[in-house]
Amino acid sequence: MNKLTRFDPLDDLFRGFFVRPVDMNMEANTPTIRMDVSEQPEAFVVHAEMPGVKKEDIHVQVDGNQVTIAAEVKQEKEVKEGERVLRSERYFGKVSRSFQLAQDIDDTKAAARFNEGVLELTLPKKAASAVKRLTIE
Repeated sequence: MNKLTRFDPLDDLFRGFFVRPVDMNMEANTPTIRMDVSEQPEAFVVHAEMPGVKKEDIHVQVDGNQVTIAAEVKQEKEVKEGERVLRSERYFGKVSRSFQLAQDIDDTKAAARFNEGVLELTLPKKAASAVKRLTIE
């Protein structure tokens, strides 16, 4: 026996709209902060890739064991052919990343260096305080 199915292109469009991702032709190069965090015996070392960001637009904040890296990003790209502009792309905005480490950071000894689009943070571990035992009177 033949099985007949009804073809409805509008139904297929709406069914696929919620199942398949829709490509809005957005640029996939929106700035993000990619980073590597490693632990050494005395410190944590963070390498954060921040291409196209100026040193003065980067802000690092340390609060206990939480580290926040934020930057203001200004990217402009123009492709020209003669006098006619074929494409002009701009991105202005802020990006940030926050993460927690296993131990508090000694913020008085923390250091930051920015070289060729890579931010390097050296975050010394705070010495663990000795446990104080209270006497009950």
